[in-house]
Amino acid sequence: MNVLLFGATGMVGQGVLRECLLDPDVRLIQLVGRTSLGVQDQKLREILHQDLWHYETIEGKLSGFDACFFCLGVSSAGMGEQEYEHVTYGITMAAAEALSRLNPRMTFIYVSGAGTDSSEQGRTMWARIKGKTENALLRLPFAAAYMFRPGIIQPLYGARSKTTLVRVFYRLSKPLLPLLRLAFPDYVLSTQQIGQAMLAAARRGYPKKILESKDIRAAAHPYAEKQT
Repeated sequence: MNVLLFGATGMVGQGVLRECLLDPDVRLIQLVGRTSLGVQDQKLREILHQDLWHYETIEGKLSGFDACFFCLGVSSAGMGEQEYEHVTYGITMAAAEALSRLNPRMTFIYVSGAGTDSSEQGRTMWARIKGKTENALLRLPFAAAYMFRPGIIQPLYGARSKTTLVRVFYRLSKPLLPLLRLAFPDYVLSTQQIGQAMLAAARRGYPKKILESKDIRAAAHPYAEKQT
């Protein structure tokens, strides 16, 4: 399987990349982003691309892929609706529209978030825009598309957020997250589980197009058993 990965420098993306590197069935992982991750591996390559709203200049490097794991995203804190939509909806759809044309047999997996508003009519700005993005992705002519909506995430194996407030939250809550995962396994996921669930969905599919935390955990479970 050849995989495209957007957002590999973020917390979720770091976890997904680790699982892709460990998976013997993944032959190639191509990262697309503005900054280099600085990781060396024989099946890893990077495309540094500054304009994430336009892909015409690198289209020749974006075909021949079986799956795209789109983990790129920003916090809505301090952003107006128009600006947040320009980044969240605009960047995602620019990439997805190009990829659906170049790779019609591709599985596209988008990391959204718990509480996303599929109606696009709710009060919460970020949830409406995430819902709009999900709905637009599901209309594109991919072979399959899945929307992942994780809630609380436990970062493992060195994965860390680029957002200062998020890093502080996880540093303070680090002793509690393993306990919360045991007590509420359907609501607290690890970065490892998210990566494993993406690989499983890309390989075998999943009965639902929108996966909440409990669905992501269920998708990851047989994959984890296979790897042990």
